[in-house]
Amino acid sequence: MDTYDFSRLTVLLVDDNIHIRRLARTILTAFGCRNISAAENGEAALTYLSQYPVDVMIADWQMEPMDGIELTRAVRRGDGVPNPYLPIIMLTGHTTRSSILAAREAGVTEYLAKPITPKGLLSRLQMVIENPRPFVRTPQFFGPDRRRKDSSFYQGPERREDENASTDLFEIDDQAEDAA
Repeated sequence: MDTYDFSRLTVLLVDDNIHIRRLARTILTAFGCRNISAAENGEAALTYLSQYPVDVMIADWQMEPMDGIELTRAVRRGDGVPNPYLPIIMLTGHTTRSSILAAREAGVTEYLAKPITPKGLLSRLQMVIENPRPFVRTPQFFGPDRRRKDSSFYQGPERREDENASTDLFEIDDQAEDAA
């Protein structure tokens, strides 16, 4: 395992459950993170993001009055947020295929199922740092590229004109396995 220096990483935790925020903060502190802030819902997170720079946001899905999906969409639209490219790790108990697809379509960068574990959180932080995905803007979507695997072998009709680009769709099954 690579050793990381997270001491300068700025993380915003967004969860309405104070126990989850404390647990995540404890894990991040053990990783060496020193700049950890917290918000108890999506609206508070947007207010924070409009005022302070953040490197990674870890957000719960289910919160009131604004949930993690709405928060992700607002960040990607740039609703008062200076960085619509912010890496967002969705922390949730929703692990069905349809939930993962909904999070992906909202623009989530990584998906992490509860209960939160140090290993799971570390792997998502590593993915964000080591494999930052390019962003895609279409009339219907703005967010991280949903494709993960190289499929240079693919010659079908959906192939990109750019021959160096990958055309595989996001591997939902891989995410579901990781989420479990």
